[in-house]
Amino acid sequence: MLQTILSISGKPGLYKLVSRAKNSLIIEALDESHRRLPAFAADRITSLADIAMYTETEDVPLHKVLTSIKNLEQGKPASIDYRKASGDELREYFAKVLPDFDRDRVHNSDIKKLLQWYNILVASDITDFDEELKPTEGDNIDDRLKEAEAQEEA
Repeated sequence: MLQTILSISGKPGLYKLVSRAKNSLIIEALDESHRRLPAFAADRITSLADIAMYTETEDVPLHKVLTSIKNLEQGKPASIDYRKASGDELREYFAKVLPDFDRDRVHNSDIKKLLQWYNILVASDITDFDEELKPTEGDNIDDRLKEAEAQEEA
């Protein structure tokens, strides 16, 4: 579930929230290593469920943007090589995904990171973005973890 999929500033890739320790969260890398490590309060941790993309009208939750990419790519990894694509190519591709994105506030680096995350999630077989990334109740990761655990028990 993507409310427990995390981005950590300064660390590449995405992480899944596994558990809580006394002064940290236990996270697992969403890559081939599945390495587990602690994340501390000093780390800037963001749940993907809390991220939205700027548009000309209102912000669009990340799960909707990822679903749009999935529909465009028919569930396969992104067809554009975000590492090598020019800024114009990235923006042209992203206009197919989110036609009214705010061209002033969405930077090329944002589009690259979004495509990187999409590819990581697809490779990890996490593709039901609307279900798995929808925001849960609560203001912080503890509330979300409790909600996720309650849903699993139900």
